Amino acid sequence: MSGKIHVGIGGWTYEPWRGAFYPNKLPQKQELNYAATHFSSLEINGTYYSTFKPDSWAKWRDETPDGFVFAVKGSRFTSNRKVLAEAGESLARFFGQGISELGDKLGPVFWQFAPTKRFDPDDFGAFLDLLPRSVDGVPVRHAVEVRHDSFCCPEFPALLRKHNIANVYADHGTYPEIADVTADFVYARLQTGSDDIDTAYAPADLDLWAGRLKTWAAGGEPAELPKVDPGFTAPAKPRDVFAFIIHEGKVRAPHGAMALQTRVD
Repeated sequence: MSGKIHVGIGGWTYEPWRGAFYPNKLPQKQELNYAATHFSSLEINGTYYSTFKPDSWAKWRDETPDGFVFAVKGSRFTSNRKVLAEAGESLARFFGQGISELGDKLGPVFWQFAPTKRFDPDDFGAFLDLLPRSVDGVPVRHAVEVRHDSFCCPEFPALLRKHNIANVYADHGTYPEIADVTADFVYARLQTGSDDIDTAYAPADLDLWAGRLKTWAAGGEPAELPKVDPGFTAPAKPRDVFAFIIHEGKVRAPHGAMALQTRVD
C-alpha cells in the first residue's frame, strides 16, 4: 500500500505564467480552475501576508475538482513573533477568517519561520501546543519549515513527532536540509529549480525526486537525504506526500510539477 502523492506549485496567480503555462487569452478568473486540473494540490501563499473573507475560501473550494486539496501558508504575524508561546490570539484570528470553508479540500497548514529564528525547545513546544487540530469540525494538519541551523538537532524532530506535526523538507541552496519524517504525512518544497531548464529540474533529477516521493508514500525514508536524528526510524506505514516545486523566477515550476507528477503516476 502507498499514500497519495500530491505534486503542485506555489500559488496560481503569476503574470509570467500567462502564455507560458496558462493558454493565451485564458481569463484570469479561470486560472485557478485551470491549474487545479493539472495539479492535485496548490499552496496558498497569500495567507502569509493577509487574511481573506469566507467567500474567498468558498470560491476557491468551488473552483477546484473533487479530490483536490490546498496547502495553506500560515500567517507571518504568527510565525514571526519573538515569543511563539504568545501566539494564541494570532492563531485564532488566522483560523477564524473562514479557512474551514475549504472543507475536505483543506490540506496541511505550514508555518514558515525566518532564517533568524533559533530553536528554543520550550517556546517552540508551547507554540505546537497551541496549534488547533480542527476548525469548525474540519480536521487540520500542520507542518513547519525552519531556516536556522539551530534546529539541526535530535530534539527538534522528537518534538514534532510528539505532536504529529510534519517537518517541511526543503531542497534549498542555503537553508538547513532536514529529512526526518515526523508525522503521518510528508511535506517537501523543491526550491533549487531553474528557469534555464524546461522542466525546472533536469530529467534525471526529476527521476530521483519521483523515487523519493514514492519511498515516502510507501512508508520509507530516502536513505540519501540527511536526518538530524539518524538514530530514529519512522514507522513504516503509508503516508500522503505533498511536494511543491518553487524556485527563483519560477516560470518553469508548473512544467516541472507536471513532469514530476507524470513520473510518480
